Amino acid sequence: MLGIGPRAERRRRTLPVGLLRLPTVGIDIGGTKVVAGVVDGEGKVLEKLRTETPHKSKSPKVVEDIIVELVLQLADRHDVHAVGIGAAGWVDAERSRVLFSPHLNWRNEPLQEALSARLRFPVVVENDANAAAWAEWRFGAGRGEDHMVMLTLGTGIGGAVVRDGYVDRGKYGLAGEFGHMQVVPGGHRCPCGNRGCWEQYSSGNALVREARSLVAEESPVVEPLLARAGGTPDGLTGPLVTEAARAGDPVAVELLYDIGTWLGVGIANLAAALDPGRFVIGGGVSEAGDLLIVPAQDAFRRTLSGRGFRPEAQIVHAALGNDAGLVGAADLARQVARRFRTIKRHRVERAALG
Repeated sequence: MLGIGPRAERRRRTLPVGLLRLPTVGIDIGGTKVVAGVVDGEGKVLEKLRTETPHKSKSPKVVEDIIVELVLQLADRHDVHAVGIGAAGWVDAERSRVLFSPHLNWRNEPLQEALSARLRFPVVVENDANAAAWAEWRFGAGRGEDHMVMLTLGTGIGGAVVRDGYVDRGKYGLAGEFGHMQVVPGGHRCPCGNRGCWEQYSSGNALVREARSLVAEESPVVEPLLARAGGTPDGLTGPLVTEAARAGDPVAVELLYDIGTWLGVGIANLAAALDPGRFVIGGGVSEAGDLLIVPAQDAFRRTLSGRGFRPEAQIVHAALGNDAGLVGAADLARQVARRFRTIKRHRVERAALG
């Protein structure tokens, strides 16, 4: 039997199996909350903490303080090796700065530098949709697919591409902003400043807007749904409409059908551009399940270019739910932890050799 040479043996010592299972912290920063969790190498959340996000008028340091406090609490009870931040906003290609966040007062914010200076762990910053996509590819509905696109449907539409084991972040780190593709020229105004963006027709905001428009038109068909909302349009939220649809409310079912149809149209456009093998649908609106996914699949098949003469991508529901962002951020940070440990070990070995 052939022996193992010294170079191969050094490589094996440098990357022991245990490093693959290092516990790391993932942080999911949204518009209303900060969630932190310790995640093991199999994607299991060992402990999770949650607190509210301060109003966007607060200074960035307020959010940093919350992140530091949550990480230190978890580090007191777990052998943490790195921290991954999943931020809702544009993150630069170096994964260090939040260029813009619509929910927080972050503009070209050096978040990695600020947190690394306050914590003793390596820190990586990632777009929240990229983090969620990575988690689904590693541990969830994207496993086994080498070219996957994830869409997160919440107040808007986020997205990410995982190709051949890498998150495709684009040249400047801004890839995946699929929600701002224009699908209706001159359509509904979007907060991004343009009109007719996809997320204005297939998102939580679109769902609520259409429900409230029925109330504004004094349509009698919406009365049972309005009663669920306490009789006021402000009570009509995305989760409430989804819950009503699951309970069989016909208007709520129709509203979700429309959202799903627009979802399928947009997915067909993405298929024409990217040709992935699988689309994974996550985010709060996806909790509607087949009430959303089935009309999306139908519209996708009707709209797909070259239909009938090409393979069709799968459209599936995400598997990890609300934990996807923090699980993905933690797992991406684990890669940094492995490199950090390897570099540190090499320095110790060189020092020992004198």
